Amino acid sequence: MRGTPGAAGVLDPLFPRLGNGGYDVRHYDLALDWAPARSGQRAEQPLRGRARITSRATQNLSAFNLDLKGLEVTSVTVDGRPARYDHAGTELTVRPEKELDKGKTFRTTVEYAGRPGPLEGADGSEEGWLTGDGGTVALGEPSGSMTWFPGNHHPLDKATYTLRATVPKGQRAVSNGEPETTEPRPGRDGRTTWTWNSRHPMASYLATLAIGPYRLTESRTPSGLPVVDAVAPGEDAGELERLPEVLDWSVKRFGTYPFDSAGAVVLAPDTAGYALETQTRPVYPGSPDVGLIVHETAHQWFGDSVTPRTWQDVWLSEGFATYAEWLWDEDHDGPTAQDAFDRLHATSGDAGLWAFPPADPPDQDSLFADPVYQRGAMTLHQVRRVLGDTRFAALLKGWPREYAHRNARTADFTAYAESLAPDGDTREALTRTWAVWLRADGKPDSAAPGR
Repeated sequence: MRGTPGAAGVLDPLFPRLGNGGYDVRHYDLALDWAPARSGQRAEQPLRGRARITSRATQNLSAFNLDLKGLEVTSVTVDGRPARYDHAGTELTVRPEKELDKGKTFRTTVEYAGRPGPLEGADGSEEGWLTGDGGTVALGEPSGSMTWFPGNHHPLDKATYTLRATVPKGQRAVSNGEPETTEPRPGRDGRTTWTWNSRHPMASYLATLAIGPYRLTESRTPSGLPVVDAVAPGEDAGELERLPEVLDWSVKRFGTYPFDSAGAVVLAPDTAGYALETQTRPVYPGSPDVGLIVHETAHQWFGDSVTPRTWQDVWLSEGFATYAEWLWDEDHDGPTAQDAFDRLHATSGDAGLWAFPPADPPDQDSLFADPVYQRGAMTLHQVRRVLGDTRFAALLKGWPREYAHRNARTADFTAYAESLAPDGDTREALTRTWAVWLRADGKPDSAAPGR
């Protein structure tokens, strides 16, 4: 059967051009060489990379696309055979020598080089390859990963990773997952190669690479989980010493930790102006406080393991992480979740919090707005009020277990919550909750939907 080109974009409601159709990535093997101090002509290409991408064709393919921006592609092969390619804007179109049959596993190797840089998001924040006084970091939410490696850059296509980064003398390269060693042997020129392995599937926006003279510390939690922290020069670790405590509390609240390692990267504040839940090793802009650590740690269950199927479902990530902060305060003699709900509900009806419902952000600029975070958490509190504390506690563990290392959409969550309802009246109350808190415009009434 004759193949057809895979789609250039997965028609995400907010980012229709992100991602690609026709294949499913299984593994990324990334080899990167970072040499910002090179002289002469090579200084124009401080990053050199080779991406070996193992994928499975989901249709008969005559061509397929990868997302890559701002870097020069020098070679593409498919299963070791040279492939024709065209790189325009963010789309790298690959035409293999032989068409790929549906179900076939194939390996694409892309060699590339250049000077990676940032992307400006719709909300004005920067993502992608960011550089500050304390070093360099790659942050990918929602699309910045295309600035440093080619891939299928949509949350729907999760894959495992191996990353090898060769960096100058005195620099360290920190990424997701587990390191082969935190003290690699330098080569003759003093450069070192750091290797990190992520054996659990990861959305590409959660991949990170931090390069700089970081202080690395290794430890283990009381349960034996490896922890690797990296702190930029001149920065304090803040309350990172409480990470084992936060992890222990999170396990009690959300169930088994979904990955093989944990930790953090503390950046110089001028490198990035926000934290991000990069898988296993969140990134913080300067010394984090315990509330931020709780938020990013909760994301390891909600967002990283259970990943939104589309960017319109991002409240399933941010609403849960925000509610985790409320629960932490409640469990540590602080304000209760009801207190947090009441404080927010007291805001005026024309406040930004009520600009749109959490399950229906209208555009890219709305992705990180208060309705996604705060009203998302308020929706979860209403679910708690409907189900009761015992069943809601079961939901907090059961939901990330049911969809571990998978993608989920809002409809999956509402169906799961309804499966915990003990009777028809409770299910009807949940249906009203979805209509009023998830889908309706404006400021809802604060009362819990009747059961």
